[in-house]
Amino acid sequence: MRVFLMLILVLVFSSCVRNKNGMSVEKVIPGNTKVFEVTEVIQTSKYTYLRVKENVAERWVAVARQEASVGEVYYYEGALQMTNFQSKELNRTFDEIFFINQVSKTPISQSNAGAMPAHSGKVNVQESSAITMKKAENEITVAQIFANRNDYSGKEVEIRGIVVKVNNKVMGKNWIHIQDGTSDNGSFDLTITTQDLAEMGQDVTFKGKITLGKNFGSGYFYDVILEDAVLINSKPVAQKQ
Repeated sequence: MRVFLMLILVLVFSSCVRNKNGMSVEKVIPGNTKVFEVTEVIQTSKYTYLRVKENVAERWVAVARQEASVGEVYYYEGALQMTNFQSKELNRTFDEIFFINQVSKTPISQSNAGAMPAHSGKVNVQESSAITMKKAENEITVAQIFANRNDYSGKEVEIRGIVVKVNNKVMGKNWIHIQDGTSDNGSFDLTITTQDLAEMGQDVTFKGKITLGKNFGSGYFYDVILEDAVLINSKPVAQKQ
């Protein structure tokens, strides 16, 4: 009788973790592949925001804009956690959200058919034609760093620029993008990781180490990045130099 009752409990539990298609969204998939079920969909011009159920818990994830429906099941391998992420289109701040680089309707370990790209990690920052900075002869420019990246690789540099984008508290770092009005073959934006804070439009000087080919996972790959930088100087408001 005890064995019979145990079997009933197992069957009841199994029925609670299966979606309408009969697929368990809590089962363990070989390798690093994970799986979730969609419980809510919000569309914007660039992203599809999904509230999902994964391992009983619910959370928000974001993928590149695509068709998605409640009840669908998706597989993925990597996700980048972002806290206090603000969606301007939705006029909403997510306390916690996960950007997923690739999702698939079939287990990724078996087939990549139907895989859809999501947040690439490379933040799309427009070149600002309003930024022009006159620098001293000994000051390096964004263009020089990209043009001579191999010479700067692994070295500590000091660079001044205008803050054009800020993402704070992502993977334990603040991510700051600067421009100085120079470019090299279309590379005009330098990404900086730091524990210091900066605001949009500030004229800032950072000192840190240049790293090439940095891969943070989940599609966050940078050809050139200034890591673990320290804010040396800043001006409250960016002005034409």
